[in-house]
Amino acid sequence: MAKEPEGKGSSYSAKDIYVLEGLDPVRKRPGMYIGTTDSAGLHHLIWEVVDNSIDEAMGGYAHNIRVELLPGNKISVDDDGRGIPVETHKQTKKSALETVLTTLHAGGKFGGGSYKVSGGLHGVGVSVVNALSEWVMVEVSREGYVWVQEYKRGKPQYKVKKTVKTSRTGTRVTFLPDAEIFAKIEWDLKRIVDHLRQQAFLTKGVKIEIIDHRKLPALYQGFYFDGGLLSFIKYITEGNKLIQNDPFYVHKSLDEIEVEASFVYNEDIETQELSFANNIYTPDGGMHLTGFRSALTRTLNDYASAEGYIKGKDDNLTGDDVREGLSVIISVRLSEPQFEGQTKARLGNPPARTAVESVVNEAMKDWLERHPADARRVIEKCLLAVKARKAAKAAKETILRKGVLEGLTLPGKLADCSSRDPGESELFIVEGDSAGGSAKQGRDRRTQAILPLKGKILNVEKSRIDKMLVNKEIKALVVALGTAIAESFDITNLRYHKIVLMTDADVDGAHIRTLLLTLFYRYFQQLITNGNIYIAQPPLFKVQKGKDFRYVFSDSEKERAVSELSKGAKEKESGISIQRYKGLGEMNPEQLWETTMNPEFRVLRQVTIDDAVAADKLFDILMGQEVGPRKNFIQARALSVKNLDI
Repeated sequence: MAKEPEGKGSSYSAKDIYVLEGLDPVRKRPGMYIGTTDSAGLHHLIWEVVDNSIDEAMGGYAHNIRVELLPGNKISVDDDGRGIPVETHKQTKKSALETVLTTLHAGGKFGGGSYKVSGGLHGVGVSVVNALSEWVMVEVSREGYVWVQEYKRGKPQYKVKKTVKTSRTGTRVTFLPDAEIFAKIEWDLKRIVDHLRQQAFLTKGVKIEIIDHRKLPALYQGFYFDGGLLSFIKYITEGNKLIQNDPFYVHKSLDEIEVEASFVYNEDIETQELSFANNIYTPDGGMHLTGFRSALTRTLNDYASAEGYIKGKDDNLTGDDVREGLSVIISVRLSEPQFEGQTKARLGNPPARTAVESVVNEAMKDWLERHPADARRVIEKCLLAVKARKAAKAAKETILRKGVLEGLTLPGKLADCSSRDPGESELFIVEGDSAGGSAKQGRDRRTQAILPLKGKILNVEKSRIDKMLVNKEIKALVVALGTAIAESFDITNLRYHKIVLMTDADVDGAHIRTLLLTLFYRYFQQLITNGNIYIAQPPLFKVQKGKDFRYVFSDSEKERAVSELSKGAKEKESGISIQRYKGLGEMNPEQLWETTMNPEFRVLRQVTIDDAVAADKLFDILMGQEVGPRKNFIQARALSVKNLDI
């Protein structure tokens, strides 16, 4: 018989099996329900409550939604929908209101006729908010009265009370997130406003208000868009040079699937595609976006062929050709959406593809016939993309096929690492030969590769890919990464899982870093979303007293270091020396290793994209062709600039 292992915790019997009841699973594993307990998860609580109000609006029952930020970190969400039912639920023997607030997977979205279309299909929304809040109060206006119930950490404090009379209907949920769950409770007004603005665009004819009561006078913002996605497309392309006088727009239902789409072409070359299903953003697209792309390509090819722009199938426009310079928003509403994964990043319903393809195809034929001047400009834009594609293909075959695929040696300026394991390999992209020399000498040769760049790389926001690929610095970087580029891009061939931008802490360094980030955002965006791109943080000062020294990264840190080392003595009397680093090239290899490259002590900032729409718009403004929007952006923010040289 096997001997039981010694030590504590070795028993395993019925008493070791824990049963979590009610909302306990949410408090035990909050990440399973809201993704994270950081700022994103905190704000997700608001989205969950607002989603219920949006569902009422999509059903035609609510027309006004109000979100209020109250003193003490409380949030209130109010709508004029039907109000959560308050009568006793036959199955739970509790009020329907208490059932919804305290039971996972309880709600009106699993059957019956309460909601034909809904975003929150898991039925865990408001109950999860209740579980993760220190305090919740729900006020339901229904059947001529206001019904009230309070909760503390998910537990009802009393049965539903019938209070004052009222002539309105609706639900008001006020909650205080639990400090035991969230390490930091701090509401980001911009984040809230941006999300609610988007919801107002997607739910035309519904008024959404935001009131911030945390300071007096209260700050008010309101959104109401009769144009729906037509208003949305005008918003995201504001300041762009459009080639259409009239954006394309269609809003139609087919086979019980509601389809709304709008697009416009810009003079720029990048593509912007936003897709939604039941008001939920689907960043990875899905069947609805696939249906739109198919309709766009087929309809433009049919029109171009009929009008004599193309002569045969060999000249047909590809999907990439027709999407160059395109800004499009597609939204569908359907009764049983199938999302791939808990994050709902991709829509999987095949009927959505069929419905979108059919609706857009028919509407586009009509639009092209009614707008011949716009149609001509769109086709000419696509034909220009064909020429660029053919030129880019020739350039890529020279650079990539013969390079990466046929064994051309890596760039001569690249000092590669000896490891061939991408998981432990790092590529430092360094500004200038001087810093590159120090980095090559100071690095860990086994895991760290160095690629020095000479000067500033090409601004890819203003250049097509064919011009980009003849730039020596960009060509060296593409070959070093090993992933290829554009439609040939394959992240599985990435040679380094950590790519570090290491530039000087001055204006030129910031400019080079911005050019590199533009390149990665436009042509290697998956490396950013995958968490492969980092920015090194070289120190600004070295504060030293005798053999004791510290590297610091700001003026405030410098003052603190001086104070700690001098222990209150005056600087002149303390024997403290302060060295200011102007560039990476000024550091010797040992200093560069210790301060900026040594994994044990270095500071790296991971590059992320929190808001792809805002990021895309900002890159257009700051790095694009148009001077006017860039000038206005800078002038509007000139007085609030901080740390301009870092």
